[in-house]
Amino acid sequence: MLTERQEDLLVAVALTEFSVHYESADPELSSEAWQLAADRLVDHDVGPAEAVDALEIGGGNAE
Repeated sequence: MLTERQEDLLVAVALTEFSVHYESADPELSSEAWQLAADRLVDHDVGPAEAVDALEIGGGNAE
C-alpha cells in the first residue's frame, strides 16, 4: 500500500508524463497538468528529477 506522499508523487509523475505527451495536441491542458504536478512536488519538497526515486517503490525494494 502506498503512503499519501507516495500517492501524491505518483500522481505528479503521471501528470508530468501527460504534460509531455500532450504538449503539441493541447498546450493549455498540458500546461495545467504540469502546474498541478509542480504543485504536488512543491508540497513534498521534491524536484521533478527526484520524484520517481522519492516514490521508493520497485527497484528491488519489495518487502
